[in-house]
Amino acid sequence: MVCYGPVPSRRLGKSLGINNIPFEKVCSYSCIYCQVGMTKFQKSIREPFIEPKKIYNDVATLLSKLQHVDFPDFLTFVANGEPTLDLNLGKTIRLLKEFRIPIAVITNASLLFDVQVREDLFQADWVSLKVDSAIPGVRKRINRPFPAFSFYDYCEGLTRFSSLYEGVLVSETMLVEGVNDMKESLEKTATLIKTLNPEKSYISIPIRPPALNTVRLPEEETINRAYQIYHEKGLNAELLVAFEGVNTGCTGNAKDDILNMCVVHPIREETMSEIVKKDGADYYIVEKLIGSGQIKRVDYKGKMFYLRNFSK
Repeated sequence: MVCYGPVPSRRLGKSLGINNIPFEKVCSYSCIYCQVGMTKFQKSIREPFIEPKKIYNDVATLLSKLQHVDFPDFLTFVANGEPTLDLNLGKTIRLLKEFRIPIAVITNASLLFDVQVREDLFQADWVSLKVDSAIPGVRKRINRPFPAFSFYDYCEGLTRFSSLYEGVLVSETMLVEGVNDMKESLEKTATLIKTLNPEKSYISIPIRPPALNTVRLPEEETINRAYQIYHEKGLNAELLVAFEGVNTGCTGNAKDDILNMCVVHPIREETMSEIVKKDGADYYIVEKLIGSGQIKRVDYKGKMFYLRNFSK
């Protein structure tokens, strides 16, 4: 399946994740903090990945297996890479609207200079735009965008999309210590975000294992300063700094639930236990997946996470 969950989301309630790029990570960025790991294939040109009907059928199948209490609040495109690189994104969104569940897309916003990307995203009900820094050099250091991308095109894309989008628009800034958490970067980033007029501006920190082990969490004082700067700029800021919980939807097939989820969403130990329990499985299934090399166990900040192991 190319979908998983639903998983508890700090922004969207119960979110049924859709991975429309279910291969080794394909992205226009290679963010130093990415929970999916290093970008395997960095690209700037859109291409088809999965037939929209395949995604539609997988979502229908997963929804049919869920108990009413696990029914999602959103269908969310959060891929193993950048979802707007999928040439069929717009067609897929149109198909999924038949389920009458709001559709969200979490994008790094790097392709918004493309009018077709904007047209595709206009169909979504909720869109999150990544704005980690409004200083070109800082953005380059933290996001490591495709070399041919210009900062001007990025800002122009943000402006054009936000001026016409009629759904719920939010921004998200990931703070990394010593990279983009300085006062100058925060103030310029908040100023840029303000021009987009988002309903909410999220400030997050890397609570899951990052792509680079040199990534560090900002100090609490720095996080609070960021919040105050955003607030003073007139933004409706909200901090995303806590674990979202373990209330995950399951299908009854522990192996599939684990593998489909941890491609794009590292599974914390407490959540893994809940998945195994809900699926009526034995914890041996987790050890078996580790032993076969399909997933790996990683310690991060004193917490255990399970990640998909593409090296095998």
